[in-house]
Amino acid sequence: MNTLVELAEKRINRRKFLAGVGAAGAATALAGCQSTGVNPGPTVNVGLVDTDYLNFALNLEYLEAEFYLRAATGQGLLPADNSATLNAVTIPAGTVVGGAKISGLSAAQQNILNELAYDEQAHVRDLRLLLSGLSTSSLTAAVSLPNLDFTNGFNAVASAAGIGSTFNPFQDWDHFLVGAFLFEDVGVTAYNGIAPLISPIGVAGPTNFLANAAAILAVESYHAATIRATIVGNTVAAGGVSNYPYFTYANQISTLRGTLGGGNETPLTLPGGTTSSPTASTIVPATTTNATAFSRTTDQILHIVYGKAGAGVSSGGFFPNGMNGHITVTQS
Repeated sequence: MNTLVELAEKRINRRKFLAGVGAAGAATALAGCQSTGVNPGPTVNVGLVDTDYLNFALNLEYLEAEFYLRAATGQGLLPADNSATLNAVTIPAGTVVGGAKISGLSAAQQNILNELAYDEQAHVRDLRLLLSGLSTSSLTAAVSLPNLDFTNGFNAVASAAGIGSTFNPFQDWDHFLVGAFLFEDVGVTAYNGIAPLISPIGVAGPTNFLANAAAILAVESYHAATIRATIVGNTVAAGGVSNYPYFTYANQISTLRGTLGGGNETPLTLPGGTTSSPTASTIVPATTTNATAFSRTTDQILHIVYGKAGAGVSSGGFFPNGMNGHITVTQS
């Protein structure tokens, strides 16, 4: 798979950017699960270019699209949306373990789920189209769908977070909300982290890669806010946290995510506070100093989706064989 991106890079003439967790290393990343109130800046690793960052995002969009499509319809992406081509040979998509249509939904719940699934499918298609601008007759720059494992991925998260040994987000609407909570905040911080590393204007022509990434980031933020607000609303409607355990589950995942991903978490809270001193945001994970969105490095994102800390992590969690492309192994 790396050959795909290597060929695409030969067509690129721009400064190289750096990615990874940076000099602070795994010790800093694991220092705590609460926000420091400071967004990390762009971090560095020589040799990465736009195609690398776009393919990194595409791996995450594959994960989200398969999650939502299976929950909404029972089926994943179409073959036309998940394969790659090298030297006129199709490289098939990986396999997907787990995932099923959620039953017993209200019409409103199904509509929300349908929209989420449609959006994530569109993000996959958009990124693949952007990357096709770097294609030749023998090359499709977009990587194919990697192997995904929702069953073991969610079970591992639940176990590490202290929720239990198993967790099935396809069981019902409430379990689904917790699963979506895990993915959406990761997507927002990932796009915010790679945005400074993408050239404003694509080298293949007038395509503005940065504008496209920013537009997807905005939609992911809407998704995250919807999921967070729904969990909080359901908790209030149920009469409090003691009557709605999914609120606690989400915060347990937030704690784990912060531990693996260098902090940058805003836990869910019930409504309260004032306009001058509000309760920590329930719908917007952001810095407490200036209310700007959190960002994460590619290393921090890999630690979360692989479910492991430290340098040299190349697979695990939701990606049993790792991501596809050049940004696949943690540096710290």
